[in-house]
Amino acid sequence: MERRTIGAGALAVGAVGLGCMPMSWGYSTSRQRGEESVRAVHRALDLGSTLLDTADMYGPFTNELLLGRVLKERRADAFVSTKVGLLVGEQHIVANGRPGYVKRACDASLRRLQTDVIDLYQLHRADPEVPVEETWGAMADLVRAGKVRALGLCAVGARGGRRSGSRPHDATLRQLQRVQQVFPVSAVEAELSVWSPEALDALLPWCEARGVGLLAAMPLGNGFLTGTLTPGEGFEPDDVRARHPRFTAEMMAANQPIVAGLRRVARRHGEEVTPGQVALAWLLAQGRHVVPVPGTKRERWAAENAGAAALRLTARDLTEVAELPGGRGSWD
Repeated sequence: MERRTIGAGALAVGAVGLGCMPMSWGYSTSRQRGEESVRAVHRALDLGSTLLDTADMYGPFTNELLLGRVLKERRADAFVSTKVGLLVGEQHIVANGRPGYVKRACDASLRRLQTDVIDLYQLHRADPEVPVEETWGAMADLVRAGKVRALGLCAVGARGGRRSGSRPHDATLRQLQRVQQVFPVSAVEAELSVWSPEALDALLPWCEARGVGLLAAMPLGNGFLTGTLTPGEGFEPDDVRARHPRFTAEMMAANQPIVAGLRRVARRHGEEVTPGQVALAWLLAQGRHVVPVPGTKRERWAAENAGAAALRLTARDLTEVAELPGGRGSWD
């Protein structure tokens, strides 16, 4: 697989990564199978999807434990990205950016992951009670201590801008400007996909100007852009899509033209090419610093996603995808 570099340290990763959250948290709990997920991670690594993206809050903690089973055998094959800064309660999630907590959380993640160093340590969310510079400074201390190789920041959601009147990702850009004065940012993780392209406007240019990697989270639109979801089929109560404004039966039906467009492009490249692969290939074509991180818990989808790295879209394809209608939600 093609390799891409992120950050001033030129950290090399496979062009398509693997989002590990669905293996333990957020999606269809009844369908989570530990052994199947372990096979999916092994398959991804075999195919060159070296970036494994997790967080201590996924589970919580169980996602890192699962990855630790693979890393114990294949640490040299993987680029490990995990996150800190969010605590999961019984019915709520809160931020904690206190320096002492950050350092303890890193040690705990290292134990669960069965490794002595984390390749990319990301701040999941800034704590409103703690200056972000203090949190980032504690994370920088972990780099100096040899426990972490590079630091990343997860973007604040873009959709808040449409309600407040500010531009998408303005809050993230302000945070980036602040933490960059403390220690270099190597990667920014933000939602970016065919139906959520907001990060292309200002966030990607900021990253490109500084050699910072943009990890495209939810690059398949929480599964919608694969064309495998049926409107009205419903989701399990603990599935994040059960409360997502784009996943009501009405909105899933309204957004079908997006999938139809991806399918048209896929057909031009052969019967084996899928809409999801077109969606990932379109992201890869947006710039050399973009690394899609599609999430899955199944070996089959991990292999399909990795295959997108070999798909080369034409200028006509790229224009056609860019001109697809925007994703609609229940707020529209």
